[in-house]
Amino acid sequence: MNILIIRTDKLGDFITALPTCKLLKQYNPNFKITVCVATLNKDLAQSCDFIDAVIVDDTPSAFALAKKFRPHQFDIAIALFSNTKVALAGWLARVPKRIAPATKLAQIFYTHRVTQRRSEVKMAEYEYNIELARSQFPQIKPDFEKPLLRFNPKEIEKSYQKFCKKHAITKPIITFHAGFGGSSDANWTLDEYLELIQSVDTKKFQVLMTFGPDEDALKKEAIQKASGLDIIFYSSQEGLVHFAKLLASFQLFVSTSTGTYHLAALVGTPTMTFFADSLFASVKRWKAVSNEALQHPYMLSSDRKRRQEQFQEVKKALNDYPIL
Repeated sequence: MNILIIRTDKLGDFITALPTCKLLKQYNPNFKITVCVATLNKDLAQSCDFIDAVIVDDTPSAFALAKKFRPHQFDIAIALFSNTKVALAGWLARVPKRIAPATKLAQIFYTHRVTQRRSEVKMAEYEYNIELARSQFPQIKPDFEKPLLRFNPKEIEKSYQKFCKKHAITKPIITFHAGFGGSSDANWTLDEYLELIQSVDTKKFQVLMTFGPDEDALKKEAIQKASGLDIIFYSSQEGLVHFAKLLASFQLFVSTSTGTYHLAALVGTPTMTFFADSLFASVKRWKAVSNEALQHPYMLSSDRKRRQEQFQEVKKALNDYPIL
């Protein structure tokens, strides 16, 4: 069976689609799993051994995207997040069975619509995605090995040793990512991050601050404000797969709830993550695809006094963090 999984939004959103792909392949290894993704997620999708083919949604219209779909002769298309463009593309490509959540006007282009009411957050985003697949394959068991993305250990070690040599790192690394992104709407300020960093025991750990390709201004500001602190500043310019291999060797990844948090969890790195105190942006909805024992979530309160208490709690947790 030839199955198309569609998730064309941001990094974290795409990562929530990966358990669905894994479980379909696990259920029947003869299934051919193709994903349709945004350009930024192409390389990451190609690195997953449970994905057979990748279609990049870099087209201006549904007609152009349908043209990419047609040669594959899909039996089923599952749109984990639907919009008019992908809905119409599946219809134009004459995919016989098309599944999506029963939301938005675009649902008229699907043959099967699944009522989920994701706004009620009865489960995590990736679990809702799995439920869409189970609507067609109810025998699927929603259990999979973690970490979900595994690289050759020799490749990971090579990347890590090269990175440590370049930056003269001799201690385990705790990483802070101060930038925003995705559905994140709660975070500490840059000054607060720098204060948190000072809680880390630098006799045991090397502190690293990471920045995305479009965060040069934030990196420059951090360098200026962190004068005198033992921090290595790193801009990820070599792509998601290279960054994921590095993340796999870090002791802890500290950030708000954004795509890089999902990427760190995907490769099995422990995370300390800051969420808004709201259902829409909560850890309940955006729980990572990883062992929950490795996730350390904080729901940042809108109450100033409670937020200050939480800040002290995070500082203590960082100070007490063990070498793994």
